[in-house]
Amino acid sequence: MTSHPTAVGTSAISAADTRVPLRSRRRDLTELAVGYVLILLVIWTPRPWQRLFYLAATAWIAAITSLSFNGWKSMGLRLANSLRSLWIVAVALLLAAAAILIAARLHTLHRPLDPAELVKLYWGYAIWSFLQQFLLQNFFLLRLLRLLPASPTAAVIAAASLFSLAHLPNPILTPVTLLWGFVACQLFLRYRNLYPLAIAHAIFGICVSITIPASLIHNMRVGLGYLKWHPRHTHHLSQNDHIVSTAACVIADAPTLRSSLHARP
Repeated sequence: MTSHPTAVGTSAISAADTRVPLRSRRRDLTELAVGYVLILLVIWTPRPWQRLFYLAATAWIAAITSLSFNGWKSMGLRLANSLRSLWIVAVALLLAAAAILIAARLHTLHRPLDPAELVKLYWGYAIWSFLQQFLLQNFFLLRLLRLLPASPTAAVIAAASLFSLAHLPNPILTPVTLLWGFVACQLFLRYRNLYPLAIAHAIFGICVSITIPASLIHNMRVGLGYLKWHPRHTHHLSQNDHIVSTAACVIADAPTLRSSLHARP
């Protein structure tokens, strides 16, 4: 007579334990899907509707990030492991230097005249890079890790794929962001430090911008902005005519412009 209530109670507890993770997974999936769809709408929708989706996406991501705050350590917003992960920045600088040398030999390099001009043109993109990494790691990867708890590698591949697919149809940025997204997510899981990844992202982005002809990357545009790009546009890294996400997981207008003296077709 006493075993039956115990069994029922145990079953009820077990059922409750299984329902809570299920609700959490559904919430993560909903937050992830809505955020990504809004980003795609920003990328592929013309004005004036684009600005409405831009505001909606910004509000959604800001609200969800605030409500699901997991702590500074979990989000990688800390200085721990900074020295151990500094090699990431060093490798990024070496690869960028090699790409610049190759571009100089191929006569595709269009660099700023001096360091002051480099800072003037790309300081906004540096901030943009941090926002991109924040969303890739904290909005997408952390949720995918909870949705795919048995396989962190699968979560990393999924995050990198989402990151890359939002760069279509850009033939350069799409494969580059797939590779970087995979590497960056793996490094984030190892060091849990967002800052070296953001710095490396900025280095790689600026390197792509100044070494690859605008005729191939359409001045770093993706989505509808890529399709609408015309050679008469002389701003490099400018997205003023069409707000897009240059790293697939961000919604903002990069305030960096390239001088027409240095933008080459």
